[in-house]
Amino acid sequence: MSTGSQRLQQAWLQRGALSRALWPLSRLFGLLVGTRRLLYRSGLKRAESVGLPLVVVGNRIVGGAGKTPVVMALVEHLRSRGLRPGVISRGYGRRTQGVLEATRERTASEVGDEPLLIHLRTGAPVVVGRDRTAAAWALRTAHPEIDVIVCDDGLQHLRLAREIEIIVFDDRGAGNGWLLPAGPLREPLQAASLAKRQIVLYTGGVASTPLPGFIAQRGLGGVVPLAGWWNARTATDLRVLAGRSVLAVAGIARPERFFESLARAGLEITPLPLPDHDGFEHLPWPAGTTDVVVTEKDAIKLDPARVARETPATRVWVATLDFQPDPEFFGAVDRALQDIGALAH
Repeated sequence: MSTGSQRLQQAWLQRGALSRALWPLSRLFGLLVGTRRLLYRSGLKRAESVGLPLVVVGNRIVGGAGKTPVVMALVEHLRSRGLRPGVISRGYGRRTQGVLEATRERTASEVGDEPLLIHLRTGAPVVVGRDRTAAAWALRTAHPEIDVIVCDDGLQHLRLAREIEIIVFDDRGAGNGWLLPAGPLREPLQAASLAKRQIVLYTGGVASTPLPGFIAQRGLGGVVPLAGWWNARTATDLRVLAGRSVLAVAGIARPERFFESLARAGLEITPLPLPDHDGFEHLPWPAGTTDVVVTEKDAIKLDPARVARETPATRVWVATLDFQPDPEFFGAVDRALQDIGALAH
């Protein structure tokens, strides 16, 4: 993250001088957002249905709030209830255009790191496209067996009709409560839902806004060697790295959370933050580094053969995520699915 981005992110946590200077622009942005939402709510603009129940997982603030773990947990839960979910996503950060399916043969640069991670971790079909409606139709065509679609991000993609919205907040909540660019909000905190049902999930372990919702706990599940992670090997306890000097590398929206989790586990780490969605075109650790630990989102861009070839003395470990929503969250999901007829009572 650039220095300018860091400054803005920090400003969005309070109503300081920078936020106040940008506040007039927020009023204009709010007018545009409100007008657009009104057009869809009044029927002057029509959202397009793709003929299957659709669940959008999104956030109202800028930056990562933990949507990807929610999508993966939701896919697994839907399967446990006998449904056959598929996933659509924008594919942020990819270098390709149009609609593409994420497969094991694709790279993160082709389909995006998060969609590829979702596909590899869940096995669900995943299709990416800036136009989520086109992506949903492509998903249905390629996989006629699916009976429910999960949209990874797309809360503000109003042209795509949805039955259920899952709004995700982390510990930042709504920041200073102002809309862009004076604050982090993409839309008002209390914006009326365009879906039949709306559920709020807090991924930071605390309810960080006044909106009623459910709590999820997140932590590190363990570590696994990079090659083993690609082959779905089970992670081992983080203590395998105890007593070693470990370089912690993270190209995610809030790398400090990853570093803090490792430190709380008792590891001696040297943090190396990278820009969110960093492509790892060049391996960022110095030659001779013994142990490196990365997130799963970063591991998806690291080919074990390449790492072994370029830095043969380095052991790269992948820290797996342990994400546990409150069971009541899944109960609310089930009730919403029953209400729209997607799940039997």
